Amino acid sequence: MTTLISTTPKSINSRKSNAVPKIPFRKVWKRNSLLYWMLIPALAALLVFNVYPLWGIAIAFVKYSPTKGLFGSTFVGLKYFTELFTVADGVTLFRNTILISLSKIILGQLVAVIFALMLHEVTIKSFQRFVQTLTTLPNFLSWVIIGGIFLEVFANRGTMNHLLGSVGLGAVPFLTSPSIFPILIVTSDVWKGFGMGAIIYLAALTAINPELFEAAAVDGAGRWARLRYITLPGISPTIILLACLSLGGILNAGFDQILVLMSPLVKSTSDILDTYVYRVGIQQINYSLGATVGLLKSVIGFALIALSYWLADRFAHYRVF
Repeated sequence: MTTLISTTPKSINSRKSNAVPKIPFRKVWKRNSLLYWMLIPALAALLVFNVYPLWGIAIAFVKYSPTKGLFGSTFVGLKYFTELFTVADGVTLFRNTILISLSKIILGQLVAVIFALMLHEVTIKSFQRFVQTLTTLPNFLSWVIIGGIFLEVFANRGTMNHLLGSVGLGAVPFLTSPSIFPILIVTSDVWKGFGMGAIIYLAALTAINPELFEAAAVDGAGRWARLRYITLPGISPTIILLACLSLGGILNAGFDQILVLMSPLVKSTSDILDTYVYRVGIQQINYSLGATVGLLKSVIGFALIALSYWLADRFAHYRVF
């Protein structure tokens, strides 16, 4: 007992001595004042373009009329939220959005990882740079340009169906079949973005110590063994991190892409939240219902972003704050 009593104060004192001293904010401000002043333009832009427009959320709770204004419009409460899931078939909108977006995330990341692993094995650097440039280029083209090309290639009398007919196969309704069109949407998005996505994985591959591969080769490990036990574990934190952070955008299924390629024949499987907001909120001038969808999407997206950062911290040890 005497030993415990005598050693306890020493351990407490040593613990206090090892603790990091708390620096007053006044000294932190004095040391980094120029950096804080540089934040002022960014904070001003945040207030003007992100915080101030939040008053428009109230449009979702009133029967908005541009002539009467927000305060002169009739308050209707949750009427448009109820209408979204009944008259407007909101369940189908959420289903299409989540299925298309989730398919893009999973398939896009898988193809980017496989392509990065294949490109990393290329020993001819000039050919490697050429392929990487060629596959990254479509990412910088707008969907208006790519959509026009796809409409010509995959039309009922387009290039693809001509090729299928030349080998004795029947025409495939790529743009008019409700079951095939979402597949075209996902694959075209993956084709457009996998080159840019592979850049991050190539950077992660270059961070792996090359001595590990040399030691494994000396021990008799083959190409697949080195891939399984060195390469994949080396980039697994990056894969987990990007997968977690992509959850925040799961309600963004690609408005511009679907708007360019979609037709009324495939509306049942390709109509998403963003296209619905555009059609109802702008074309049909129903601002209240459009604001309701936007508010609901923002709330769910905020919750998913918070979840994605928690998952990134939990599995990839990545923290923003």
